[in-house]
Amino acid sequence: MSINEIQDELIAEFSMLTDWVDKYEYLIQLGKDLPPIDPQYKTDDHLIKGCQSKVWLHAELKQDGKIYFTADSDAIISKGLVSLVIRILSGHTPEEIAKADLYCIDRIGLKEHLSPTRSNGLVSMIKQMKLYAIAFQSQLKHA
Repeated sequence: MSINEIQDELIAEFSMLTDWVDKYEYLIQLGKDLPPIDPQYKTDDHLIKGCQSKVWLHAELKQDGKIYFTADSDAIISKGLVSLVIRILSGHTPEEIAKADLYCIDRIGLKEHLSPTRSNGLVSMIKQMKLYAIAFQSQLKHA
């Protein structure tokens, strides 16, 4: 499934939920469903800068040429947000991730329903994933 197809699927899922209490609960559930990150990656090196809560992110470029992300957070909403972004970007090539336009964030209405600090944290998560993608892209060109 392409990045845009996944985003469209998420928009459809969130649009079925009528109020923001339900949407927050869904976001929390996404966080609970996030596969655990290997404890070796829960270090300061893997913390996303710009997040108020602690969010650890690990990226791995696999043999299939795609990046797979794992993450964890000490806050349930942040864990849901990183889970959402992982669902969109994980399992795609560095080039696809670097070029991705995450329009679903606005269409779901997350920006206006998150506190400014959470919104900044979400931007930092996306930025960090794109930085990993650019680094892997560069690595592949020089391999």
